[in-house]
Amino acid sequence: MTVTSTAPMQARVSGGPRAGAPATLAALFFDAVRSYDKPAAMLHKVGGEWRPISHKEFAERVRHVALGLRTLGVERGGRVALLSDNRPEWAITDFACVTSGAVDVPIYPTLPPDKVAYILRDSGATVLFVSTAEQAAKIAAIRRDVPALTSVVSFDEPTPPGADRSLRELEAAGRAHDSPEHRARYEAEAAQIRPDDLATIIYTSGTTGEPKGTMLSHDNLASNVHATGTVVPIRKNDEVALSFLPLSHVFERMAGHYLMYQNGITVAFAESMDLLVKNFAEVRPTIVTAVPRVYEKIYARVLENALAGSAIKKRIFFWARGVGQRVADARLAGRAPSAALGVQAKLADRLVFSKLRARVGGRMRYFVSGGAPLAPEINKFFYSAGLTIFEGYGLTETSPVISVNTPEHFRIGTVGRPIPGVEVAIAADGEILTRGPHVMQGYYNKPEATAEAIDAEGWFHTGDIGQLEDGFLRITDRKKDIIVTAGGKNIAPQPIENQVKTNKYVSQAVMIGDRRKYPVMLVVPNFEQLERWAKIKNLIWTDRRQLLALDTTRAKMEKEVFGALQDLARYEMPKKIGLLENDFSIESGELTPKLSVKRRVVDERYKDVIDTLYVDSTE
Repeated sequence: MTVTSTAPMQARVSGGPRAGAPATLAALFFDAVRSYDKPAAMLHKVGGEWRPISHKEFAERVRHVALGLRTLGVERGGRVALLSDNRPEWAITDFACVTSGAVDVPIYPTLPPDKVAYILRDSGATVLFVSTAEQAAKIAAIRRDVPALTSVVSFDEPTPPGADRSLRELEAAGRAHDSPEHRARYEAEAAQIRPDDLATIIYTSGTTGEPKGTMLSHDNLASNVHATGTVVPIRKNDEVALSFLPLSHVFERMAGHYLMYQNGITVAFAESMDLLVKNFAEVRPTIVTAVPRVYEKIYARVLENALAGSAIKKRIFFWARGVGQRVADARLAGRAPSAALGVQAKLADRLVFSKLRARVGGRMRYFVSGGAPLAPEINKFFYSAGLTIFEGYGLTETSPVISVNTPEHFRIGTVGRPIPGVEVAIAADGEILTRGPHVMQGYYNKPEATAEAIDAEGWFHTGDIGQLEDGFLRITDRKKDIIVTAGGKNIAPQPIENQVKTNKYVSQAVMIGDRRKYPVMLVVPNFEQLERWAKIKNLIWTDRRQLLALDTTRAKMEKEVFGALQDLARYEMPKKIGLLENDFSIESGELTPKLSVKRRVVDERYKDVIDTLYVDSTE
């Protein structure tokens, strides 16, 4: 069934004319090659040392991989899959695909084998690049299920079991064909790529059902790069970015890969999430893109350190936080802080906030947040510490950026204004619609799903609920996540969950209550904090299950959860909480690869726990 947008809209706003003519990612690449010649286009850790890859070496390796793909039979439009964590080889292979006209299919490295097999079969990929022996073994286990796959190339050496050759061997094959004639053909074919040619198929897991392949053209992504670059402040050729979000995530790919390369920014690939703090100190980045979960963890760690200190350290921290909030409120309202507050702010900065900035390298100009709503309390805390987070909004289907906060237009609690070339409208039921060059071509092999997502007038239906306020977009919830209680009350759970997750004792929180008498909340405690508290209280337990079963523990967590909730209507307040002993994860199927909770999966998986929360209720 085709969705139409003939119903009246609540509001509508445009980000203005698009920034530049239709373009291709191949043109973006070659323009950058001509514009920059830095000794460090990228940095990566090898043998404990950060090693650079120059623009010249990067461009040469891209060409050799592109020519090597020809030896494997990959022609224009051919499918090439990438199953790898972040590393220079990912970026090299990606640009080799987009400059040779191949369609690459990024796959999250954490996906289980059956999901990987589905994506390979559905996309028709004939060549697959894998990062490690672990990923090669994953493919070996499913290869009989993907008969179209003819070659597996390993980034690591020696070539592990399950792979057919190494990237080094493929580059050598390309180098052997790097004659003036072949190079001229490669560049001529790259110049023939059209803006509306398919560049990539990115599979989104969503919250239910099989993955859907989002088809993004060259211009979908290139237009988003150009438009975002006109509003987000970038000092060309003079920035360092730390990359740790998966490049298989469209947000990191566009903002942390294409946008950075277009502007000559050095991209340093973090070793791992566990070593992020160490890498911040070593690389000292000026720009970082991340999802809200990263900021939540940093905020929780800051609180933990403050509360673990002496009484005077605690008082200093909370005094400084209060001063920072007052300064932030004044500046966000367009007022200068009073002279007395300014003096206090300098002292608070020296005692507390300067240390936080040092932990992220000491040179950070700004963060960019996307992928899910960021709790305003956390955003304001970073802002008060002199660390601005430009929160934005988008989806895989929109290449991805729809709107973003900027220095000129900044409002905490919103996701900014639409970027140039992008239109945003609010439908009569509150759903956010968007139209422009950023909207996908459709879902691969799924015409019905495409027709349901993009209406006859070109509006993409995001599935998010929001409001427009003076041109700023505010996200209130997911349309499908809205909880409708048995009493007919509508509850938007995400803002409530975000409030709870600001508490240091909470790792994850999910509200449940659709078609039920009242809402409840499932909570995964921050066990590092909870166990420290339990030891102080001399509680006795042998495992997490026992700890959570203690009445004292339950009372503590109820106090922390309910204490974090303010200004809720009575029907919005969860009546009970259920404590879970394991954090949600991608591997267990409770999180999407971009770390969004699959509410329905959680609802089904913890049905027994949820059912107990509705036993013996008089409401």
